[in-house]
Amino acid sequence: MSKNRKRKITGSISALLIGTVFICGASMDAEASAALGSSAGIGISADLEAVEDTEVLEDAMNDVVLDAFHLDSYSNLGIVTVSEGKVNIRAKASTDGKIVGKIGRDAGCDILDEEGDWLHVKSGKVEGYIKAEYVLTGSEALEQASTLLKTIADVNTDGLKVRTEPNTECEVLDIVGSGQSFDVLEEMDEWVKIDLDGDEGYLFKDYVKVGAKLDEALTINEVRYGEGVSDVRIALSEFAKKYIGNPYVWGGTSLTRGADCSGFVLSVFRNYGMSLPHSSRAQANCGSAVSLSELKPGDLVFYGNRSGINHVAIYVGGGQVVHASNPRVGITISGMYYRSPVKARRIIQD
Repeated sequence: MSKNRKRKITGSISALLIGTVFICGASMDAEASAALGSSAGIGISADLEAVEDTEVLEDAMNDVVLDAFHLDSYSNLGIVTVSEGKVNIRAKASTDGKIVGKIGRDAGCDILDEEGDWLHVKSGKVEGYIKAEYVLTGSEALEQASTLLKTIADVNTDGLKVRTEPNTECEVLDIVGSGQSFDVLEEMDEWVKIDLDGDEGYLFKDYVKVGAKLDEALTINEVRYGEGVSDVRIALSEFAKKYIGNPYVWGGTSLTRGADCSGFVLSVFRNYGMSLPHSSRAQANCGSAVSLSELKPGDLVFYGNRSGINHVAIYVGGGQVVHASNPRVGITISGMYYRSPVKARRIIQD
């Protein structure tokens, strides 16, 4: 390896390690030294200058960053660089492969193997193949990751109350369950402030795990429809799922350029000749009431807070809803109980 090439690599790693120190608030010297397999008496700069092999350098950098941020699900990190929207993850290394998930710009994946122009990756619950041209690898991926990590609160109990203020005397905004994750807006001594579909709420820290994470792929679950479900319900649900990964835009009604929750619902139903108002509260009075235990694909599920209805989603079967969530996530698919549903309405009368 040339001296200039070595200097470029070591400079990149040194910059990344400095950024890691800043984000973590802890010294990385010992960790970096251990990763590089050198004695504790040698500093980072000396360690890096002593290493001649590019692959060894990148492996060491990989270990340092992943350990520092507790990214346990990654061993060979990749960062997606698709220009907009989300790119497909397929069941085989071919454009003919079945789509098993979607992954967006700056999301993380673990690179398991290479197959020609394709990478075999795992991200979240999704495993499959993605075109290599869409993924940063090696030192570029690690350097990018250090600027992207966000703080997430993972709920580890059922029936956890989301409060309007950081105390147990205030109102309950919603109730969330185990396995749900929320963006952390602020971390306090005993509470974390989270983003709940655009609303601010507070969770007691004893019942959540707070840590740094990268965005991950979205699973495209196969939907099983029961008997008696009309063709229009199936068609409408499949149509809604086509737009998973597209952006959220407040006040928007475009399925491709961006919509908010009620704008997404309005536009999906308009495609099937049904007119709905552009407001989740107004939509909650359309059609007829239906119990949550009797939902069919195409029914609407509503969520709310102390001020009333503030979010709407389309039930697509299998216990799942498709909805325009927030500017970060965009149009996505979630378990129906990712929040506590307030009510449901049936628009398609069949």
